[in-house]
Amino acid sequence: MNNIEYLKKYYKGNMNEAIKRLNDGEPVQYIVGNVDFYNSNLIVNKNVLIPRFETEELVLNTINFIKEYFNKPKVLDIGTGSGAIAISIKKDIDSIVYATDISKEALEVAKENAKRNNVDINFIETNLYDGIKEKFDIVISNPPYIRYDEEIDEIVKNNEPHIALYADNNGLYYYEEILKNIKSILNDKYLIAFEIGKSQAEEINKIKDKYLPDSNILLKKDLEGRDRMIFIYNFE
Repeated sequence: MNNIEYLKKYYKGNMNEAIKRLNDGEPVQYIVGNVDFYNSNLIVNKNVLIPRFETEELVLNTINFIKEYFNKPKVLDIGTGSGAIAISIKKDIDSIVYATDISKEALEVAKENAKRNNVDINFIETNLYDGIKEKFDIVISNPPYIRYDEEIDEIVKNNEPHIALYADNNGLYYYEEILKNIKSILNDKYLIAFEIGKSQAEEINKIKDKYLPDSNILLKKDLEGRDRMIFIYNFE
């Protein structure tokens, strides 16, 4: 389905205005105002990233791990944005879910999406997991991981929030920030799930060995055959 067909199917307002916004370079999802993701329909606007297929794969793989190895887990979604990951897990798994974001505006969208999908999630405005005293079985994140000098599509660069796209240290900053103190919030049996950039697996493995040397790690590719998900875990 191309963008015009998408507008005709889902947009409820003035079509001429919508087509002008599309021609001016605005993402069709922002024009329509919502998007389907995994098992949910989510509000999206300029304050949050547009959820992508790769993140659906992260959610699906994480849910499969949970179903096999955990019972009613406590889950933390770091950098929740629209709430896509947290809401999807909560709808599919009997779980207790927390979700954090540094952006008040993003959290407002996420809270509205939780109401829209009839799920109860504990949203917290904080940087990563600062100030959180709970212990978790599952920590999941799709953090900013794009290098500042990396070429990305103009429509993404010009519309989506840069705070959710770019990271220092060649895109690795948030992986290290999450992992360096993560033991303080993990139960003995745990799973950490990350979406990653296609060339970052080796460096993230080094960061993992620095802070969680006794843990196991699994790299999975997305449907395009690119390195896209890393799972760090301590269970058999």
